[in-house]
Amino acid sequence: MKWSAKPIIHKEEKRIGVYFEKDADLIARIKKLEDARWSQSLKAWHLPDTEENRILFKIPLQSLRLPSDEGLVQIARFKQWLRSKRYSENTINTYSEALKSFLVFYRDKAICEITNEDVIIYNNEYILKNNLSSSYQNQIVNAIKLFFRTILETKIEIDKIHRPRREKKLPNVLSKEEVKAILNAHSNIKHKTILSLIYSCGLRCGELLALQPFHIDSKRNLVLIKNAKGKKDRIAPLSRKILEMLREYYKVYKPTTYLFEGQIKGQPYDARSLQLILKHALQKAGITKPVTLHWLRHSFATHLLESGTDLRYIQELLGHKSSKTTEIYTHVSTKNIQQIKSPFDDL
Repeated sequence: MKWSAKPIIHKEEKRIGVYFEKDADLIARIKKLEDARWSQSLKAWHLPDTEENRILFKIPLQSLRLPSDEGLVQIARFKQWLRSKRYSENTINTYSEALKSFLVFYRDKAICEITNEDVIIYNNEYILKNNLSSSYQNQIVNAIKLFFRTILETKIEIDKIHRPRREKKLPNVLSKEEVKAILNAHSNIKHKTILSLIYSCGLRCGELLALQPFHIDSKRNLVLIKNAKGKKDRIAPLSRKILEMLREYYKVYKPTTYLFEGQIKGQPYDARSLQLILKHALQKAGITKPVTLHWLRHSFATHLLESGTDLRYIQELLGHKSSKTTEIYTHVSTKNIQQIKSPFDDL
């Protein structure tokens, strides 16, 4: 049985992707491993990126070795600096792990002697050789640039460190009919409300999980999204239909601290359970596309654009820092494309 495995970044989490042609025996063995998951979008199984799993799947352990003593000290300093700037714990972990990988590669070299050429060598000899993604490479570059801005007497020229060329992928968008089928698939009011709120407000998963009951302003028909990506607050319009749904949900579940709580009162709903809610909705709706929860956010933005909403308002609703990020939805909007007549029709 031929198979391959490599480190990946999946949904902002470091994982090991395992690729092979369908084999019942191998699937059964992988299912027994802790936190093994199937990804429809990757068409692969993936597991936590741990030393044990790397050994199991014969992946180089380079990134799990320790940096030099000097490297460990500097990583600790870097973490302190990030915390003092109030970066999120997710960003701190991502940047420090990325920097660790780089400093492990140069564990036998003094940090003050590292040059721009060393960054290029690392990209070629570690990232490209191990077939790591451009998004992971971009995280490394972000970490290196930010780290060396805080270190004096270095031979690194910050502005000359280049990022990998950005992949120009279009967002995945569902039709309104497909969204309606997904939102109506569940009879459970909690599951139905969760999916409906994500779509109707264009929420990220983390934003939904962080919502508390007082963030729903029923008098002004608004949802307050606190401390979202980039530590920014924003507001989203609250549909009257969603408000009625929320009131029905509230009567049944009576949440205390978070709007959507798990089995333990006062604790937020589990992110993995959100994925299961969507998975079951897709099965019930008969949709076989590899839909993720983020597709609902993309669909929200595209449907607004197609209904004539100004791009600047969509940018505000999504919480995008740059208008360029929002402009990508103009490439997937079908409003004008569908009006174009193909020359084939005149043949």
